[in-house]
Amino acid sequence: MNIPKQMKAGARMRRAAAQISLAAMLTLALSAAHASAAAGDTGAGTKRIAIVIDDLGNNMAGTEEIMSAPFRLTVAVMPFLPTTKRDAEWAHRVGHDVIVHLPMEPLRGRRNWLGPGAIMTDLADDEIRRRVEAAIDEVPYAVGVNNHMGSKVTADERVMRIVLDVCKKRGLFFLDSKTHYRSVVSRIGSELGVPVLQNQIFLDDIASTAHISRQFELIRKQVDEQRTCIAIGHVGIPGKKTAAVLIQSAPTVSGDTQFVRLSEMVQTVSQSRGK
Repeated sequence: MNIPKQMKAGARMRRAAAQISLAAMLTLALSAAHASAAAGDTGAGTKRIAIVIDDLGNNMAGTEEIMSAPFRLTVAVMPFLPTTKRDAEWAHRVGHDVIVHLPMEPLRGRRNWLGPGAIMTDLADDEIRRRVEAAIDEVPYAVGVNNHMGSKVTADERVMRIVLDVCKKRGLFFLDSKTHYRSVVSRIGSELGVPVLQNQIFLDDIASTAHISRQFELIRKQVDEQRTCIAIGHVGIPGKKTAAVLIQSAPTVSGDTQFVRLSEMVQTVSQSRGK
């Protein structure tokens, strides 16, 4: 009676083994390396890369590949979309940071590109606050917020003061995607005591593997020179290419470099400012 059960168990084990992908094997190896580094290295010599992937929440291309990325990253999930909750819960379950990818009015572009619940500069103060609160409530496990588009809003002091005040009251940091060179986010965040980080490189503003690979080399150069780098990529049109470049390139970074979640980058910045 036990033989058939053993045969079935063996077959299940063989099938499970056959399903282990290269990305999963890399995950195990790199997770072990990160755990070792975290246990043994708390010094200032460690370089840190934070990769943020925008536009989750609508079952976009590349979502599955990004979720199985073999390193720590941060996913920015848009609120009020079909897979908003699924993607946030999925990311949290596999160990990634989750932030709210808050749709904000751009200088140019159609309003219907933003999705539901967008923050617009012609809204009253109370409505802006209500929309920000609702978006945060919509995305489980969120530890921060960043702007989706938003070149007009991030340069508007009135609107950003409300957005960042909500972040402060909810204990969230803000990542300025830097879609406008006149952004007021850092200045107002400093006034209000809200942790603010800034994007430095867009990985896939051109959706070609060659361009994304070149952008990753810029990340490598940036972290060599400045010891930290924050970069933004996307699911959707470039999603699968971005994931592929990241998975292939991650094991090639120098041994003194860690991939970290944004929350870890906030802690690093706070510690350095406190010295």
